[in-house]
Amino acid sequence: MDYLAKLEKIRKLVGDPFSERSFPKTYSIGEILKTFREGESVTLAGRIITKREHGKSTFAHIMDITGKIQIYLQINVLQDKYKLFKEFDIGDILGIIGKLFKTKTGEPTVLVEDLKLLAKCLRALPEKWHGLKDIEIKYRQRYLDLIASPKSREVFLKRSEIINFIRNFFNSKGYLEVETPILQILPGGARGKPFVTHYNAIDCDVYLRIAPELYLKRLLIGGLDKVYEINKNFRNEGLSPQHSPEFTMLEAYTTYHDYKYMMDICEELISGLVKHLHGKMSVEYQGQLIDFAPPWERISFAKLFEEELGVLASDSQEEVLEKVTKKLNLSLTHLSRSQILNITEELIEKRFPKKRPVFVADFFKWMSPLAKAKKDNPNIVERFELFIGGLEIANSYTELNDPIEQRERFKAQLETEEELPKKIDEDFLLALEYGMPPAAGLGVGIDRLIMLLLNQPSIRDVILFPLLKPL
Repeated sequence: MDYLAKLEKIRKLVGDPFSERSFPKTYSIGEILKTFREGESVTLAGRIITKREHGKSTFAHIMDITGKIQIYLQINVLQDKYKLFKEFDIGDILGIIGKLFKTKTGEPTVLVEDLKLLAKCLRALPEKWHGLKDIEIKYRQRYLDLIASPKSREVFLKRSEIINFIRNFFNSKGYLEVETPILQILPGGARGKPFVTHYNAIDCDVYLRIAPELYLKRLLIGGLDKVYEINKNFRNEGLSPQHSPEFTMLEAYTTYHDYKYMMDICEELISGLVKHLHGKMSVEYQGQLIDFAPPWERISFAKLFEEELGVLASDSQEEVLEKVTKKLNLSLTHLSRSQILNITEELIEKRFPKKRPVFVADFFKWMSPLAKAKKDNPNIVERFELFIGGLEIANSYTELNDPIEQRERFKAQLETEEELPKKIDEDFLLALEYGMPPAAGLGVGIDRLIMLLLNQPSIRDVILFPLLKPL
């Protein structure tokens, strides 16, 4: 029977199966199961996922996002509505009123005293209730994945919990949550190829932001001492298990502190999150047990590259390229940020097993146009990247607040930057000229962090609707 015939049949029995406006529930299914009180009257709703008819009675299960529960229907209780229920299908959304009891086997059950069809399912649901095997369907039709897979539902419930924990963490430390523009006249604050579109009202090309950093620093200049944003960024780059063109970041900034302070904040945030989620300090990620107990390893990027590759902080980019390609037997015409990070990750793995987080600090100045140089070495900046389990998770600077030097850094960046527009953000430099206090910033890749903490192999497993190539 095709779905139009199914729809016509149910219309003859109950009228329009999509006419209901509301059906207020007393509890979610999860709440009922958690505080089960035999004999209590309840009103609940959910999707029918099983039916087992036994003549004049039927056992079924309904499900919502919080769980599933068995329902029991009898003809002598429901009379004509019992016959109606027999015409309902797996996938239909049902509202019921009934009393709680337990079966002889101890299963929590609702004795249905009244029922109502709230919405008709016109398509057959996946047969397997432990998850979709077809990865393409899983990502492209996430709604089916959420219906079929308790594990997927749990991932996205935990994602929300993780983001709420991050928000509460910064709120508790006096940070102000803010919002900055997604459409920007000039993209900046990071390296990456932006998406470009045209704004008709002002006849001007605009860009989806690659980072909120330069706007958040404007707020520091304006006197907001502690700010953070949980934001969407967009980079017109490739897809991989660790990369998505649309991704979620945390960026936090505070005045009167440096990158070492942000190391402590980052360590406190993530170790506290691990404890909150798992009740312990060790987490398995893709077969590797990672110990998050602080303090974490802290190593120097400059020292690592000097000892392993013979690269000096005073070397030019061309000299670094020559030494790295020769030492690692690579064929490269330039070193991108992602290539340098991949090399860094390999060197970290060589020295440190992936069993603990590692802060890699003190990067070359030419790699970090927005970071303040160290007092004792002008070729190295006060910056760290956090690596956990082979993933780059966080990035932080002591922020450069000298507008004269920032202009020179921007000019140098334009000579080597291929992806960004060949323009200097004069408005940001103007803001810096009004004085920005000493400050530190932190960026955390939320999608990757969730991958790590929930042991998911791909970034697409933690994004509800990942971008896919059209069919």
